[in-house]
Amino acid sequence: MSQIVALADAPRDGRSYADGDFRRQSIDAELLSRVERYRLGRLRQQMRHHEMDAVILFDPINIRYACGSRNMQVYSQRNPARYLYVALDGPIVLFEFSACLHLANGLQLLDEVRPARAVMPQYSGPRCPQHTAAFVDDMQSLFARSVTRGKRLGIESAPTAAVSALGEAGFELVDAAVAVEGAKSIKSIDELSLIHRSVTLTESAMARMEAALRPGMSENELWSIFNQHVLATGGEYAETRLLASGARTNPWFQECSDKVIAPGELVAFDTDIVGCFGYYTDFSRTFHVPGRGGPTQEQQRLYRMAADQLESNIALLDPGMSFREYSRRAWPIPQGYRENRYLDIVHGCGMTGEWPLIAHDMDWDDVGYDGHIEPGMTLCVEAYIGHRDGSEGVKLEEQVLITERGIDRLSTYGYDETLLGSPAS
Repeated sequence: MSQIVALADAPRDGRSYADGDFRRQSIDAELLSRVERYRLGRLRQQMRHHEMDAVILFDPINIRYACGSRNMQVYSQRNPARYLYVALDGPIVLFEFSACLHLANGLQLLDEVRPARAVMPQYSGPRCPQHTAAFVDDMQSLFARSVTRGKRLGIESAPTAAVSALGEAGFELVDAAVAVEGAKSIKSIDELSLIHRSVTLTESAMARMEAALRPGMSENELWSIFNQHVLATGGEYAETRLLASGARTNPWFQECSDKVIAPGELVAFDTDIVGCFGYYTDFSRTFHVPGRGGPTQEQQRLYRMAADQLESNIALLDPGMSFREYSRRAWPIPQGYRENRYLDIVHGCGMTGEWPLIAHDMDWDDVGYDGHIEPGMTLCVEAYIGHRDGSEGVKLEEQVLITERGIDRLSTYGYDETLLGSPAS
C-alpha cells in the first residue's frame, strides 16, 4: 500500500496559520463554500499524487469531506447504503440512499445525484448480485465520461461483493484511504474557524458537566449533561462513551456505566465528540469528586505526572520534525506505568480522529511509521497515567494546531487546580 503523505502547502490565500485569523472570522455561507472547495481540491491533489483516476467513497465522513453531503452518519458507517464517485478529471456523482435524494439540493460540488444501488444483502437479498452488476455498470459509464490514464480506482469501506465485481470488470483497485487521509491532514484557515467553533462549544458543554458533578449520580447521568449541551448547540454525536470514575479509571477505555460516583474519587473524561459543522473535538480532563476533603497525595501525584507528560509532549511539537524523532524524544513513561499507557502519543484530528498516529518509541517496531509534522495539521496530544497495580488513573489530552512557528492550542480548558497542587514541571 502507498504511504500516506500530507503534501503540505501554504494556505491558498497566503495567510499564516500563526496569525490566529481563524478565531476572528465570521462563519457564513461564503466561508462554508470555500471550505468545501478546499477539501475537494485537497482530495484531488492526493488522487493525482497516488495516480488514482477516480475514487468511490462509502465512509460517510469521507463523503462529507469530499462534497459536503451529510446524511445518517452513524447508520451509514455500518451500512454501505450511499456512496460517492469522484473523478480526478470528470464528474462527481453522489449515489444517495433512495428516499433521500432531496437532501443534496443546493450542494454545489455535485454534478449529479442518483439513487444508490442496493449492494447490501440486507437490502436486496438474493437480488444483490444484479444490483452489484448495475453498480459496476454505473462505474464503467462514469469512467467513460472521465479523463483517465487507465482504470485505477480508489475505494474504501465497500461491500466485499462490490469490490470483487469491480476487480473482475478490469479496474485496478487501490485503497482510497491513503488519498483521503493525506488530504484531511492539512487544514485551511477557513476550516480552522469551524474547528475553533466546535472546540469552543464542546468546552462549554464540559464546563456544564463539571459544574454538575456530584457524589451519588451515575456516570451515565453525568455524561448525559455533556451530550445534551453538545446537541443543543449544533454538535452531532459522540464516537465513544469514555467517562469513568474511581477504580474504573484504571486501566483506561472503560466506557461510562450506571456506576454511582462516590465522594473523593477521580472522574476521567474524553470528549470524542463530532461537534458543529461535523468537526471532531477531542480533548480530555480528569476531575476530583468533592465530598471527602481534598484529593489524596496519590491522586495529586498521578495528576501531576499526566500533566508533565502532556505539557512536555506539547512543547516538543515542532513543524518539520519527523514522527520518528518525536517518538524518540517524547516524555519517558516510568516503569510500572508503561503497561497501561495510551495507545499513541499524538494523533490527527479533523472530522474524526485522523492520520497521522505517532506511536510510542517502545511500540515503533510494531506499529510506527514515519512522516513529518507540518503546519496546518491539527493534532491531539495524549497523556494517561495509571500504574499497573494502581486503583485509579488520570487521562489528559489537548487539541493543538501546528503553525509555521510552533503550536497554537485549540483546546484551552484549564487543569483541575485541586489535583494539580502545584504547576506541572
